[in-house]
Order: sequence, then structure tokens, then C-alpha cells
Amino acid sequence: MQRCPINNIFSGIPEKLKNELFEALLQTPGFRMERIVSQCQCSPEGFWYDQDENEWVMLLKGKAGLRFAGEEVVILQPGDYINIPQHCRHRVEWTDPDQETVWLVVYYK
Repeated sequence: MQRCPINNIFSGIPEKLKNELFEALLQTPGFRMERIVSQCQCSPEGFWYDQDENEWVMLLKGKAGLRFAGEEVVILQPGDYINIPQHCRHRVEWTDPDQETVWLVVYYK
């Protein structure tokens, strides 16, 4: 029987990132799981995500501030997760300036 490889969500993170790191971990039709690593990055000024997919997000490490259109910033800490319905406009206001922020994100139809 072939042994399945074991991976670690926190391994292989570069020390310095100019841009956020997006890595697909698992993908099938209608489903995609990604690891996102932020090192003090945020959404560009005036930019809003408005996606055709639902998005489930869990913050694994660091901290982040999410803003939903017309609402106050929601602060996420390790272990917090949120389900964002498709076309729910949102943006990343800030990520932890003192350490990397690691997200686990699932996009689904």
C-alpha cells in the first residue's frame, strides 16, 4: 500500500514576501482549498472582493481586520472562522504587522 505524504500548513513559508502567497492545497470541480500567507499585506485602496463563489475562511496564525461593505471592521484572531456568501463585498483592511498571518480558505459553489 502506498503511503500518503504528510504536509504541514506552516512549512515552506518564505521569510520575506513582497506580495501575499496563495497556494492551492486541494481542488475539485466546485471546490478549492488554499493557504494564504500575508506579511502585513492588505487589499489595495478602494478594492473590494466580489466573488462568484462562497468563501469559508479560518485564521490559523496572526491577526487580520476584514471589512464588509457598509460595516465596521471585523477582527479575526487564530481559530476564528467566517463564511462569506458569494457576492458579499469584502476587503482585508490589515494583517498582523508583527508576524505572518496564515489563512485557510475554502471556495465552494
